[in-house]
Amino acid sequence: MGIAAMLGTPIKRREDPRLITGQATYVDDIKLMGMLHMAVLRSPYGHARINGINTDAALEHPGVRAIYTAKDTKGVLGNIAVAVPLGHIANGMGARGALAEGKVRFYGDPVAIVIADDPYAARDALDLIDVDYEPLAAAIDVEKAMQPDAPLLYEEFGTNVAYSMHPPTDEIDKVFEQTKADGGIVRSLRLINQRLAPASMETRGVVADFNKASKSLTVWSSSQIPHLLRNNLAAIVGLPQHQVRVIVPEVGGGFGSKLNIYPEEMLASFASMKLGHPIKWIEDRSENLAVTVHGRDQVDYIEVAATKEGKVTGLKVHGISDLGSYCQLFTDVIMIAFGFPVSCGAYDIPHIHLSADIVFTNKAPTDAYRGAGRPEATYVAERAIDLVAHELGKDPAEVRRINFVKPEQFPYKSAAGAVYDTGNYDGALTKALEMVDYQNLRAEQARARAAGKLVGIGIASYIEICGFGPKGSAPVGLYESARIRVEQSGTVMVYTGSSPHGQGEETSFAQIVAEEFSIPVENVLIMHGDTDSTPEGRGTYGSRTLAVGGSAVYNAVQRLKEKMKQIAAHMLEASPSDVTLEDGKFSVAGSPQKAVAFADVAATANLSNTLAPGIEPGLETTVFFEPEACVFPFGTHICVVEVDKDTGEVDLKRFVAVDDCGRQINPLLVQGQVHGGIAQGVGQALFEGVTYGDDGQLLTATFMDYAMPIAKEFPDFELDHTITLTPVNPLGVKGVGEAGTIGSTPAVAAAVADALGVAHIDMPFKAEKLWRVIHQK
Repeated sequence: MGIAAMLGTPIKRREDPRLITGQATYVDDIKLMGMLHMAVLRSPYGHARINGINTDAALEHPGVRAIYTAKDTKGVLGNIAVAVPLGHIANGMGARGALAEGKVRFYGDPVAIVIADDPYAARDALDLIDVDYEPLAAAIDVEKAMQPDAPLLYEEFGTNVAYSMHPPTDEIDKVFEQTKADGGIVRSLRLINQRLAPASMETRGVVADFNKASKSLTVWSSSQIPHLLRNNLAAIVGLPQHQVRVIVPEVGGGFGSKLNIYPEEMLASFASMKLGHPIKWIEDRSENLAVTVHGRDQVDYIEVAATKEGKVTGLKVHGISDLGSYCQLFTDVIMIAFGFPVSCGAYDIPHIHLSADIVFTNKAPTDAYRGAGRPEATYVAERAIDLVAHELGKDPAEVRRINFVKPEQFPYKSAAGAVYDTGNYDGALTKALEMVDYQNLRAEQARARAAGKLVGIGIASYIEICGFGPKGSAPVGLYESARIRVEQSGTVMVYTGSSPHGQGEETSFAQIVAEEFSIPVENVLIMHGDTDSTPEGRGTYGSRTLAVGGSAVYNAVQRLKEKMKQIAAHMLEASPSDVTLEDGKFSVAGSPQKAVAFADVAATANLSNTLAPGIEPGLETTVFFEPEACVFPFGTHICVVEVDKDTGEVDLKRFVAVDDCGRQINPLLVQGQVHGGIAQGVGQALFEGVTYGDDGQLLTATFMDYAMPIAKEFPDFELDHTITLTPVNPLGVKGVGEAGTIGSTPAVAAAVADALGVAHIDMPFKAEKLWRVIHQK
């Protein structure tokens, strides 16, 4: 029974019973003997010098055990690692330590910590710490922050621009000139992807416990990257890796925000090492919105050239990435490394010019957020295509078809340098158009407009790059791992380097193992999230878990299956080449009655002293999988909206999504990921946005101010798929965790612009903004 027989099995998530019945263990559920609690004093200013800190009164507060500031951690704790430091960042610009030293650079910057017997005493003591701040002018607008007279976050560098990339424009300029000479068009647009808060249901949290006798540190963290956290934390606190253990229990969402090392993990570890007690810190929601990394915050200036028929001849993109105040793990490369490679989108654009500035501002650091660079790049490509359609008066679906990469062109190297594996972009568009009955939908729109209604239809055809990462594409190997042990009972234990936070990995991985071993899925146990028991892995992010981690599991199963066939052949007195595995039994081809059960082979492997010569006892193997290339999921989303003329409010009438993530291991999991992704993408388009005042004060510090969509804002999503296998991994899977977000935002943007009859309007599409556009027209 091969992998194909497993396709499309929509079994329910095995994780759900413990989650929905309150039986799951999260970081905040960890309780240890003698545990103390940490609270963090944070800057109320966006930019200020620290002239002095007085902790005397706070130290006298009942229950307070200790207070630490930067003078205590300096020279003891290292800085947060940066994966690929660009430009000035390689020389220390944006380096982030545990606590602010000398000055604070954003609202919420940690200044001191209080350790107390309970969280209430710790928080109360924060109010008793006296900090002498000298407020400074803040750099908030990213383009103003680039100017010579802007307030500087890092004065020693003389600029806020950390890195610039401005290649010559001679070639693209010639393309634009020739296009105009041939009767085509060249149009420009300024696009904004506003700053967003990931706002996962579970905030961040950490428990650190240092054992002085063994000099070992155990850290429980709500993290997406247990091994990377272990490796970096060991370096930061000055311990060998084997003396640091990271345990990731259940994680209530992350969306990229938990793909990082944070000051609180460093500080809790530091305090535990100093005091000899376990230390717990749980982030509250205001802290979460203020200091957990934000996403997006990118300005793009685009210029697109096209023939009068609608064929794009060239695209010029200048991206400005707002890094915020410090550099986290991937902060500086989100736009350049993850976004720029897919700037051509699903389109055969022969010429592209990409330039960039990455800039520090007095805001919270930005880093990965669901899609991480690809939503911004897709927004650029889709808005460019819609701009061409708008200017030429052509149907946006037609313009997409004119420009799509054709199936026979794969593998396809885009002008931006990425090599797309497989795809049928027109197939996904065609299916989505059929689902909405596109021609009749346009006719209905015309009738609605004639009746005075503002109805808009938006299309977005996206691709994304994921399944990171190919050999040599990063400073370290981006492999995943699996260790599988078949117990004598026939139960299969699977230990994975990847660690989920809502993806359903315990279900999908178990399905792979159960299918390949031809055993009940209940006989497969998936273990993850403990660096002491699982093999090294790079974590769960970038829609890579199934493509990379699942492939490691698959390959490990194949290795053990071959060994089991050899053992079964010895038991059956047959040749291994004649042995097959089906319905839980190893049998001899052509003689199905000559068979031995899977569990019996497992028992023989673990217990027998009469194994064939050359066969070692036991059934256990560890496999690492590092792909040769990335994978490129794709799809088309279509959105229908109606904008209220009198109020400017947007009513989302229909949303259709056709996604292609390669082979689907479990369609239910795919639907869940797409559903959640669409919700977040619509949230960006219509509601969300982190806002700062000119002085750096955070204006969206609670859910009263940071608007997020709720269930009533959405219609029932109409979901379907196409299946285009990839040759990059043995499963043929591509990844789907971020697809819904990447496709949905530009689809909504296109629909709103279509409803208003304009080429473009900046997100979020809040009622007052749209009302003004309507009444200005």
